[in-house]
Amino acid sequence: MSKAKPKTGNVEPKAAPDAAELQEASGEATAEAPGTETPAEERIAELEGEVAELKDQLLRALAETENLRRRAQRERADVVKYAAAPMLRDLLAVADNLSRAVESVPEDDNAGDQRLETLLAGVKLTEKELNTVLERHHVVKLDPIGERLDPHRHEAMFEVPDESQPNGTVVQVVQPGYLLHDRLLRPARVGVSRGGPAKASTEGQESEAESTAEQPPESTEPGGRIDTSV
Repeated sequence: MSKAKPKTGNVEPKAAPDAAELQEASGEATAEAPGTETPAEERIAELEGEVAELKDQLLRALAETENLRRRAQRERADVVKYAAAPMLRDLLAVADNLSRAVESVPEDDNAGDQRLETLLAGVKLTEKELNTVLERHHVVKLDPIGERLDPHRHEAMFEVPDESQPNGTVVQVVQPGYLLHDRLLRPARVGVSRGGPAKASTEGQESEAESTAEQPPESTEPGGRIDTSV
């Protein structure tokens, strides 16, 4: 038997891949490799960061605008609330003069004078009406007799030796003070006591005496006292 000879026809050689095909294959391998980001994913992450930054800036701007609006609203309310303060402060002198006019006429002197009684009654009515108008506009009169001296509301003019009152207590009012809502229109001019015990020390002595009185007397018998220092 004769062996079959292989066919030796014309066989075309396989063409080598060009550079474009190699680059494309390399790109596909890189895209399929785990843990690597494509340019599209990097762009998405960059855009998300810009969005987060813009959102933070927007929230800060909205908060600042809201704070500004509230501040302006509060300032406007204060302007409306205290707009009449200068005029009301000037009217306080009128109230002082009316009060002095009433106090300058003793009740015994006008007993037989009808015209003086009528004039005094008219002054009292005028003073009462003025005080009513002031109260209507939220003006409160300060009469701090017996109160502790408050430097934010009182102006001490002199000291009065008085050992029966705690030191620094208002014992005389020379000129009353006034408040507009919670703002001081005019401090009260007062005289304060001097020479008495301090108010804080007096209260401390009283509380100490009360606590001492509440404690039971110690027993002198054996075993009557328990040592708790251990």
